[in-house]
Amino acid sequence: MILPKNNRLTSEQVNEITTIVAEFGCKIQPIVGAVRTIYAIVGDERDELMINRLEGLDYVERIDRIQSPFKLMDRRSDLANHRLKIGDVTLGEELLVIAGQCTIDPKNPNYYLETSQAVKEAGADALRGGVWKPRTNPYSFQGDARSLEILMDASRRTGLPVVTEVMELEHINLALDAGVHVLQIGARNALNYSLLRQVGRAIAGRPTAVMLKRSIHSGPLAEFISAAEYIAAFGNPNVILCPRGTQPQLEGYRNQPDESITPLLKEKTWAPVVVDPSHSVGKAAYVPAASLAAVAYGCDGLCIEAHVSPSHGIGDDPKQAVTPSALAELVKRCRSLHASLRPQPAAARA
Repeated sequence: MILPKNNRLTSEQVNEITTIVAEFGCKIQPIVGAVRTIYAIVGDERDELMINRLEGLDYVERIDRIQSPFKLMDRRSDLANHRLKIGDVTLGEELLVIAGQCTIDPKNPNYYLETSQAVKEAGADALRGGVWKPRTNPYSFQGDARSLEILMDASRRTGLPVVTEVMELEHINLALDAGVHVLQIGARNALNYSLLRQVGRAIAGRPTAVMLKRSIHSGPLAEFISAAEYIAAFGNPNVILCPRGTQPQLEGYRNQPDESITPLLKEKTWAPVVVDPSHSVGKAAYVPAASLAAVAYGCDGLCIEAHVSPSHGIGDDPKQAVTPSALAELVKRCRSLHASLRPQPAAARA
């Protein structure tokens, strides 16, 4: 990681460091921050001669070497100070609550519009809503691009940012053109490296964020974080890690709840962690307990399925969406717990 003396390098300086690292089989990836740009060395950065040549440049302040499978996502990288803001919430400072329907029914748009207003009143900071849906059964409802218009209409009416899943390049382009704030990569595509690269390229230079769900089959945490590295490597570090339960399932739950991995992730990466309790447990009655557990383990946010009339929902909503009244109580309890777990200022302790 190259840290320049000034806020950013000139084009001539970038060309010079690019030429140097290319001699050693590496590349330069600028990471543009609000105030300062840093320059990641992508590749094996252990060569002492390369480092010496870079450190000898009068416009370089220092070189931070990070030897891990994920150089950008590593908590020791200079991105450790990166803060992601979704709507009015800065992750890591306040608890982010994302809520809404699993699937937006294009035939009944009022259900989503009513749900969006209701979850806002219940305390949600952002809206979730499925436009395109991956399905195991090829005859199940796969989503509809018309639902994207409903999603963005809800965003305009409520003033809340929106999250929706994308599964292919066409989805990415449509979502970005519409103004979707957070692209979701679902559990079935969490290790689809081609898609991760496409998303990384598409959001480079944009304020857009990506919420990456954990793979449906449990694997090493380094694999989860390295998948996020594929996205960040194109220059946009606005990546959220989302545990959502894994296989094999725990009897009685939809999946094996994995909110307990949050502190393990935080030991390895600076990335914010937003837990999806709805898909972990798969039943509305269990969502409150799973949400509180996620907050207790130190998550930065929750992504909860909610619906004004779950029995009229499609997709997973009938079984795992909570009602707005249940969401309001849940948000209140989770925010209270989150506040109680935050370190108190010295003056307050005294």
